[in-house]
Amino acid sequence: MEKMKIGESILSDQVRANSDITTATLSAGGQLGWAGRRLDVEREVLGFSVVGNRINIRALIEGGAGACFFGAKRSLIRKTFTLEFLSNDSLRLWTQNLQEYLDSLGRPKRLFIFVNPFGGKKSALRIFSNDVRPLLDDANIDYTVKETEHQLHAKEVVRSLDIAKYDGIVCVSGDGILVEVINGLLTRDDWHDAIKMPLGAVPAGTGNGMVKSLLDSCSEPCTASNATLSIIRGNKRSLDVATISQGDTKFFSILMLAWGLVADIDIESEKYRWMGSARIDFYALRRILGLRKYNGTILFVPAPGYESFGEPLGLEDEIIVQEESEMKSVDAPIKNLDCSYQGPKVDAKSLNWRKVGGPFASIWLQNVPWGGEDSLAAPNAEFADGCLDLIMVKDCPKLALLKLMSKLNNGDHIKSPHVSYLKVKAFILQPGQQIGDPATGGIIDVDGEVLARGKGAFQYEKKTLMSYDKLFIKMDQGLATLFAPK
Repeated sequence: MEKMKIGESILSDQVRANSDITTATLSAGGQLGWAGRRLDVEREVLGFSVVGNRINIRALIEGGAGACFFGAKRSLIRKTFTLEFLSNDSLRLWTQNLQEYLDSLGRPKRLFIFVNPFGGKKSALRIFSNDVRPLLDDANIDYTVKETEHQLHAKEVVRSLDIAKYDGIVCVSGDGILVEVINGLLTRDDWHDAIKMPLGAVPAGTGNGMVKSLLDSCSEPCTASNATLSIIRGNKRSLDVATISQGDTKFFSILMLAWGLVADIDIESEKYRWMGSARIDFYALRRILGLRKYNGTILFVPAPGYESFGEPLGLEDEIIVQEESEMKSVDAPIKNLDCSYQGPKVDAKSLNWRKVGGPFASIWLQNVPWGGEDSLAAPNAEFADGCLDLIMVKDCPKLALLKLMSKLNNGDHIKSPHVSYLKVKAFILQPGQQIGDPATGGIIDVDGEVLARGKGAFQYEKKTLMSYDKLFIKMDQGLATLFAPK
């Protein structure tokens, strides 16, 4: 042994690499080097295994020969490096120190993984097998896999899951399964502890807005492999959760709420699912050419800097806010849902409420920047600022609306004079009927699912969680935790 300072967590030893004797070093800062090669353990090393007197180090490195594992946007390659030690003592010390350093990073060791075989292009099982499983195996992570069988299956599983056995829950799916998991955690009796469970998302659905937002925040491409790597590394960030209430019924949202144009496109285009992703563009054109507007009113508490939007409340609106404040005691029983978490404590009548009256072409609330992989709906949205970003369109010529919608991929739509863009801390939606068709209501779309339908709306006969009536939305800042890129 040439030099060894265990107390300082620094190792330096003679090893055989590629048939040559060389000096290998491991620094206290996690730099592993030998014979012209240097690896950042935190950033590049997934895990290692010991075979005989050799340590096989499994890593992701930039550039080099071989097939690109992460796709064309980033040249990252899975690779295994072998260091052969010349004594058992050296092997033991290196094994111990490498493992201790990896453990110090707070990486997950046991994961519960949902795979949704029905979402998007029905490719989740293939994505898990080809992109997710190999990286988890390289990182020595134990995992339990559960395929979802029907809508709300993930919520049912999570409500009775022994979460003490796991360091995180991962969803290989679109946004819908992640939303189910959040709702499952918050309907447990131990919700206060359960919601601290870190959650991970791997894109395998239609929208993938949450994972796109997470990866794009660090300029990472939205791929299954990049998402898996962020989970393995174990870095975390907080996420706001919105509580949507109607009487005693509640739903917990983490992505978006839409009413009007965006909701109509998202939900009604389902009948063209056979067209694949082109259905959205096709139906958006149809809906813009046959634009609907809806009567209604929104009440909101503007975030600092946005107080100029809207107008003060009238007496009738003040009564509505006061009723919401008085009805929602945190100790009130839940009648329609067995829900232990009842939303944040908010004295609604003490807040600075403002009002905007309809008609509206579109009301769109976003919790994170991306509504889908191709839709930068709210470029100024943050994960844990306690606000929803409101994108509101009241009146817009059809040609201008077409141009506006074409800019969703880069967020420039918010620059349109026809768009009002602001941050709100609480929100009340009072939806109304279509202009020119007072017998027909609209659709309220939350996180890609129908929360409520007005009479005469698309598939009105289907049961929904809430009625097409007043909704109250409150934010709980940083309630949930996500695995996220550093």
